[in-house]
Amino acid sequence: MNVLTYEGYQGRFEYDPDADIFHGEVMNLADVITFQGRSIDDLKQALADSVEDYLEFCALKGRKPEKPYSGRFNVRIAPELHQRIAQKANADGKSLNHWVAEALDRAVATNHA
Repeated sequence: MNVLTYEGYQGRFEYDPDADIFHGEVMNLADVITFQGRSIDDLKQALADSVEDYLEFCALKGRKPEKPYSGRFNVRIAPELHQRIAQKANADGKSLNHWVAEALDRAVATNHA
């Protein structure tokens, strides 16, 4: 999985050989933030610009921007752990809730073995 990060926002990207361009979208948000570029450096800048545009748009509308990782989901954990768990769940093709439920189920089963 090709992922770039800017200010805690993670963008997954891929290369389109027909258009000769990289394009991507910020993951784990209901809002849609996209970015594109012809090189990885362009892509990094486009992600930063898109996130900054999103934050400015939210400020103008008086709206709190979504954050992809809050560090909480019924229990408090470090934001970095939250991010790694979300990446693993995404790579496994599962929702965060489903992946965590399975991981907790395995942990409980292992402790009872």
